[in-house]
Amino acid sequence: MSWMAKLYETYEAGMQLDLLDSDKLMPISHTPQNAHIKITIDGEGNFRRAEILQKTQIILPATERSAGRSGSGAAPHPLADKIQYVAKDYPNFGGKKKTFFNEYLNQINEWCESSYSHPKVRSVFKYIEKGTVVSDLIENNILQVGEDKSLLLSWPKDSETEAPLIFKVLPKEKGKLDQGNALICWNVETKDDLVSETWRDRSLQKAWVSYDLSKNEKTGLCYITGNQVPLAINHPAKLRHTGDKAKLVSSNDMSGYTFRGRFTDSKKGIEKFGAQSVGVSFDVTQKAHNALRWLISRQGFRNGDQAIIAWAVSGEEIPQPMEDIWDAMSDEIQEVSGLPLSAETQVDHTNDLGQSFSIALGKYMAGYRTKLKPTDNIIIMGLDSATPGRMAVTYYQEFFPDNYIERISKWHEEFAWYQRHKVEEDVGKKKPISKTVWPVCTPSPRAIWEAIYGSIVNDSLKKNTIERILPCIVEARPFPQDLVEKAVRRASNRSSYKSDEQWLWEKHLGIACALYRGFCKRHPKQSKEYIVGLEQENNSRDYLYGRLLAIAERIEDMSLYVSGENRSTTAGRLMQRFADRPASTWRNIELALQPYIQRLKNNRAGFLHNIQTLLDEVMSKFKEGEFVSDKSLSGEFLLAYHTQRRELRDKKQSNEKTTTGDNE
Repeated sequence: MSWMAKLYETYEAGMQLDLLDSDKLMPISHTPQNAHIKITIDGEGNFRRAEILQKTQIILPATERSAGRSGSGAAPHPLADKIQYVAKDYPNFGGKKKTFFNEYLNQINEWCESSYSHPKVRSVFKYIEKGTVVSDLIENNILQVGEDKSLLLSWPKDSETEAPLIFKVLPKEKGKLDQGNALICWNVETKDDLVSETWRDRSLQKAWVSYDLSKNEKTGLCYITGNQVPLAINHPAKLRHTGDKAKLVSSNDMSGYTFRGRFTDSKKGIEKFGAQSVGVSFDVTQKAHNALRWLISRQGFRNGDQAIIAWAVSGEEIPQPMEDIWDAMSDEIQEVSGLPLSAETQVDHTNDLGQSFSIALGKYMAGYRTKLKPTDNIIIMGLDSATPGRMAVTYYQEFFPDNYIERISKWHEEFAWYQRHKVEEDVGKKKPISKTVWPVCTPSPRAIWEAIYGSIVNDSLKKNTIERILPCIVEARPFPQDLVEKAVRRASNRSSYKSDEQWLWEKHLGIACALYRGFCKRHPKQSKEYIVGLEQENNSRDYLYGRLLAIAERIEDMSLYVSGENRSTTAGRLMQRFADRPASTWRNIELALQPYIQRLKNNRAGFLHNIQTLLDEVMSKFKEGEFVSDKSLSGEFLLAYHTQRRELRDKKQSNEKTTTGDNE
């Protein structure tokens, strides 16, 4: 239960932070909910007006039972709730659901009669006691009834008028909705009160918290604090969103055997001897779950039902393990990369070798180090739910700041490669131009799984991939070999990408190279380090074959450009076959190049001379017997292919700029 203790500490630390009201932690004994209708009354409980709310989330007072209610049981919220709870006249208009008005009325009445009562609550009580909620809403055209005076389940399809707003804000099931599901929140307008909305009134929230705590009289040993305090019976839900029913802690094994364990508790046994399971106080579980909810919404990584959060218990910001480093420090990366390209600031990547990115990353991480104390705790926690009602902690680790930041930095340095991104280039008064750039940085986990499996992949596979990547980031574990091989094979199969998806292939090529580079660096037996750039002295067979493929592609590319043709090259079409059988496929590529070489002799003789010299230079580096071997290539050939391809393209851009400058 250390995760709950850490979350409890986080809540206490978070309450001391100077945050905007919208960013603050939710008070205990409250729950988030989407409100649909706001009813305004005066201090005497007289109806004034009502309006429909769209996508409005409020924080409403809740009891321990109502915060975790599910199904059809009667567990009303103390103040704001659905029409079936707050409207006495709901059954009079054909309400389809069971009404719980009496339970709601008794509960709010007890609060009003207690010493923790609040003027706004008493006003609401006076109004709902009249039993005219639904009729008032119908009169004000908020709720809709048919000719038989029953609440409509759907708007007639043959109606000439547009469906009222209430039919757009309520959730539907099989095309039908129940207007009794609309959640009512209260606005009490009184003289000299600037905060009329009950869900924003801090004094009302404090009054409810005090009243709720005063009712919890049963005490026991809290295993988090070690104190004899009131214990929690139900633990909160709605951790990932307002409709989330899954709970991290639950124990309802008294009936149904839905959570059968090793305990033999019975209702009588618990009353006589106490529960056999671990007890957690009401205060601790409320604060811990509120802190978890706050962290997920603020900085959590969401992948369907899976959520991964990283936080410092002190509340200070930390680098997130699942974030895209391009999003986090794109300005710094562009600055050190000289992007957008300019003659004065452009970094020569043939000499830079990723050093600029490493320096920028170091400065970025140093900013976090200065904010954190050496003894601060940093927590990484993964959550997932197999069923709608149950959630589990799937990953949990605690770190000290130096250790954590060192591992995050290591991930970004070892898996850095040229990545394809888009930037907006300002061109004066006109609309900014979108431009493709290739900065050196690390691909995001989301981009990695897309490069491995494609964008259409089921949730289960996504979750498994994330669970395997996360330890590589925060624990510096070796990257899974099968994932690297899948990424390399997919990037090698260029012909599987459609003609209008070549940008996607280029993006996946950069990601595959990043994964292969990091994989080799972390290989437990044969660690090998590659620089971020073209290695002129690397004479390994796979590397040289990769360079050959890039040169052949460049020759054909130039020839097609000269003749005004726009189609894929032979090297591109045969790339997958080349990776499997390089020697025999190279013969086909070389033969296919002859017509293009003849064309270039007449139009680009200088270019042809230079690139054939480069081709001969690379060919001469093969050791005896290696060139004729048809053994399949490793991912190393992609590193050479990508960097050689980039160097030839950059050289072309440089020549074009020089020519332009000379002409000017």
